[in-house]
Amino acid sequence: MKFLQKIILPLLVGLVIFVIYTFYFAGKSDLGSFNDFDPNNSAVKDIRVKLLSDRGINMQGGEIVFYVVDKNGKVVMVYGALQIPENFDKAETIILKGHLTQGGFHAHGVEVD
Repeated sequence: MKFLQKIILPLLVGLVIFVIYTFYFAGKSDLGSFNDFDPNNSAVKDIRVKLLSDRGINMQGGEIVFYVVDKNGKVVMVYGALQIPENFDKAETIILKGHLTQGGFHAHGVEVD
């Protein structure tokens, strides 16, 4: 019986650690949705989106302007006075930090995923 207890307890501890890592610490690889944002709320939140580099990355009035698409296929214009990371134009997915407005997504930061 003691042999069985010595095996079950470590297996249960390992299972708990695996479940916590899988659901809490492991990064999400799926795209986010702009439907989770309220255009009347200026709280800065993160969202993972796909960059539409074929629409171009332009500079307008001191701000970078580009387009992204979320998991629902919603295309949104992103603008902001940003520092663009290296290889940004070659990135498939990016992580935006900012908030949704009536005119698009005002980004405060951008990371290449």
